[in-house]
Amino acid sequence: MFQGTGVALITPFKEDLSVDYPALGQLVETVIAGGVEFLVALGTTAETPTLSEEEKLEVLNFILRQNNRRLPVVAGIGGNNTQKIIDTIKKYPQGELAGILSVVPYYNKPNQEAIYQHFKAIAESTTTDIILYNVPGRTATNMEAATTLRLANEFTNITAVKEASGNMKQCMELVKGAPGDFAVLSGDDDLILPQMALGFKGVISVAGNCFPSTFSEMVRLAANGNFDEARALHYKMLASIHLLFAEGNPTGIKAMLTQKGIGENYLRLPLIPASATLFEKLAAFKEIQ
Repeated sequence: MFQGTGVALITPFKEDLSVDYPALGQLVETVIAGGVEFLVALGTTAETPTLSEEEKLEVLNFILRQNNRRLPVVAGIGGNNTQKIIDTIKKYPQGELAGILSVVPYYNKPNQEAIYQHFKAIAESTTTDIILYNVPGRTATNMEAATTLRLANEFTNITAVKEASGNMKQCMELVKGAPGDFAVLSGDDDLILPQMALGFKGVISVAGNCFPSTFSEMVRLAANGNFDEARALHYKMLASIHLLFAEGNPTGIKAMLTQKGIGENYLRLPLIPASATLFEKLAAFKEIQ
């Protein structure tokens, strides 16, 4: 199920910083029309830490209604309190979700056995598929390949990992050791092409918000072994992808979407809108679809 391009959807805000649901609906329609394979709600890119518990559920339910079962939908449900995650999962519409994306606990800095026990408890609390999320640049803790593979082999509902360590040696260890039905996905938009060559099954993308057609086509081409064509699209987007993250995420992506007429350029503190310099640089790439 988790192959190709998934898009980590932003949460558009109005000037008063309330959720802009018309813009969110427009975004969902745009990425679906762009040919992506699945949607991810309530990830880091959605500014989820700044959403109230009520807003999180409202945003998720809105995306599910707008999508109307056209594509699989994954919900981000993670944190550094294992029991709270388990309690939250019970409140969400699990029957409508294709999966749960759950990040390695941050700030607590658990060791590898503690990471295993954390995800073991979550896996045993639900029958919904789980995508592990390893992003040590944000969590300060790297989930080693051995821990990921231990979880993948022991729990049938742990079916994928979003690997955003940027460590290509670790990426190769994951692909080499993964069970046949376990998907190794990228969390790095600028690395997905070489990672596809290593055996990754797809990506959960930020850039897919604004370049859904080009990005998802690149991933499909690579999956089919057409690396010459995929490489051309990779380099077409590469400079813009680096700019999208130059001042943090989703700062760049919101600036780009504003220029494409999707939502307004508002973020909730502690994030702020892109600088005028970055906004101008991104304008050069707004025609990429």
